[in-house]
Order: sequence, then C-alpha cells, then structure tokens
Amino acid sequence: MTSGTKCQAAVLRGVGREWEIEEIYLDPPRAGEVLVKMAVAGICHSDDHYATGDGVMSPELTAMVEATGGSAPEYFPMVGGHEGAGIVAEVGPGVRSVAPGDRVATSFIPACGRCRWCVSGMTYLCDAGAMMFAKEMTTDGTSRRHLGGEALTAMTQLGTFSEYMVVAEESIIKVDDSIPFEAASLVSCGVTTGWGSATVGVGTQVGDTVVVVGTGGVGINAVQGARAAGANAVVAVDPVDFKRDTAKFFGATDTSPSMEEAFPLVKEITNGVMADRVVLTPSVLYAELLAPALMLTRKGGTCLMTAIPKLDLNLVPMLLVDMIQGCKNLKGLLYGGMNPRASMPMLLSLYRSGNLKLDELVTKRYRLDSINDAITDMREGRNIRGMIEFG
Repeated sequence: MTSGTKCQAAVLRGVGREWEIEEIYLDPPRAGEVLVKMAVAGICHSDDHYATGDGVMSPELTAMVEATGGSAPEYFPMVGGHEGAGIVAEVGPGVRSVAPGDRVATSFIPACGRCRWCVSGMTYLCDAGAMMFAKEMTTDGTSRRHLGGEALTAMTQLGTFSEYMVVAEESIIKVDDSIPFEAASLVSCGVTTGWGSATVGVGTQVGDTVVVVGTGGVGINAVQGARAAGANAVVAVDPVDFKRDTAKFFGATDTSPSMEEAFPLVKEITNGVMADRVVLTPSVLYAELLAPALMLTRKGGTCLMTAIPKLDLNLVPMLLVDMIQGCKNLKGLLYGGMNPRASMPMLLSLYRSGNLKLDELVTKRYRLDSINDAITDMREGRNIRGMIEFG
C-alpha cells in the first residue's frame, strides 16, 4: 500500500468564489475503498451550484435543520466534479468488483446494493447517498481528503476535478477496456439522468408527444431517450439558439425558445390535447417554471422534475384545480430512475452499436487549470458538455 497521494485538484472555497488549483493529499484507500487515476472529467451544471449558492443551504434553512436536531453539510472547501472516468490505481482490503488497471466510471449516487432502496431496485435512493456532501467517507466515517491540515469535501463523495480520487467501491462502475474514457464519463451522470428521465422516468410510450425544457447536458439526452422510447414528437425548449439547433441533431422534431411560445406549437402538434410527457431539465428549477410546464401537460399526463431547485425553495405557484380536474401527475426523480450498475453498461452497449450519440456531446476540451474558463463557457450556453482532460 502507498503512503498516500499528492495531486492537483480544483477546489472551491465558498459561494461566489472561483475554482482554485491546489495541491491536495489523499490518504491510501482503506477497506472497501479505491484510488483512481483520473483520465477525464465532465463539467455538469450541478458542479456550479455551489459557487452560485443554488445548492447551498441558506442560513435560515440551516437554522431550521439544526433546530430539529440535524446538522447542515459543511460544503467548503470542496473538491469539485462528479462526472468522470479513469483507471484504478490501488484498492483497499475487501474490494472485489474492480482491480488495479481496470477502467471505471463514477456514479454520483453510491449504490451499496444492501440497503432497502437498493434491494428494491431504487439504487438512486441508496442510503449512502445521504452522505454525499459529508467530509467523511461512507465506508468508515473518517476523512480521506485533505488540504493542508483541513479535511476536504468531495462533491458527491467523488471529486473528479482532481488528478486522483479516493472513493468507496460503491461509487464506481467497471467498464470495458474498449470504451473510450469520454464515453464512460458521459454515462456517469448527464446521459444516464437525461435518458432515464425521458424513458422509464416519465413513462414515454410509442407515439407520445414529449416536451423537454432545457437542453444542456441532461436535457439533450432526454431528447435522445424520448426518441428511442418511440415518441412521435419531441419538442425541445431552450432560450439559447445553439442548444436548440443541437437538440435537432440529437432527435428533436421541433424547438421553441420558451414554454410560452411552445404552447401554440404543442397545441397544433397534438390537435389541442397537449403533451403526454413534459421533462424539466433546466440548469436550475425555478418555481415559476412549474405552472407553464403543467399547462403544457395533457389531461392524465406526467410532468417530471429532474433539475434541482434552490435548497430553500418551499413555495411554488400551481393551479391546483388544473392538477385535480386534469388528473395530472407531477413527479420528482433522481438519476432518471436508473440503476447505474445496469444502466451504464446498457447505454454504452447502445453507443457501441451506433444507437446512442456520445462523442457528439463533447463541445470543448480543457486542461484542469482552465476550469474557470470551462465553467464560464457552460454558464453562457456555449457548451453541451465541456470535458477536462488529465495526463
């Protein structure tokens, strides 16, 4: 066993701050843990939620949690990144699913395979996921990542914006050596979440009309998933021209710059019935998006929330009489309802057979020290997926 690993990583020290390249120290992997040498890391909008504050508890919410006996996460300093792929460098005692030299992709929600949710097929609700933003490991409750004398949080127990990461075995999935690292990275989060949302998540059936709101890294794959599930029409809604054009390449039959402008379009396509399924995949789920999304949803249809809202959002405007009299379904879902250990190999099989576009998702590649440029490009809508390359 090694004495530990020093490496370069992108660290975020607080809301409103830029990412800083720091030398961090990783303890050797202990029982049930794996050291991974990163090859690539995808840049997802969720990575930016902690710099903008959208994914951080407000002081008011923190006080409420602590008043009930809970404890709020200590987010910072944080090693960013939850989407990536690399090679196993070392394994701790008891690790069985991977060995040194194996190619692996990350799973941003651990899948322990033992808790009530995992054995029920709902791995996206794995109990270990409750520790996604703990500084301590899910394995033994002690810290493994350090910056100077301070323990580091690793985003979703991963921290892929780093040359190396030490993770629980349950947070990585072995992939075939023939799979390119970029493809493996893409199915570790955005592709799986988007595809699952528009297929099993929202229940798309052959002949349906599906509206996808927000066509970034997750939404563009919801477009792919809806078409693969047999949707007759897929309407992609996004204010950015580039993203709407890209959505057509990935299978959208129609596009609109806003939900309001999509109303007459969907009404015409469906002869007034409206969309069977609506999938919400914007960068941030704002309260004001729900009412128009539900108005786009037909009677008996389903509107699925995949995007993440601000953590302290607790009041949303809804026309309840429309929900009740229209028998509409409003649903929330993580990971697109997919099981990473089954879904990721399935999606990679579709990729190898030419039935899933992955290579075309990568808009631009960056080095780790250009992380802030990559984040800016994502914020300004210039990328579907930016990719960090290591080595």
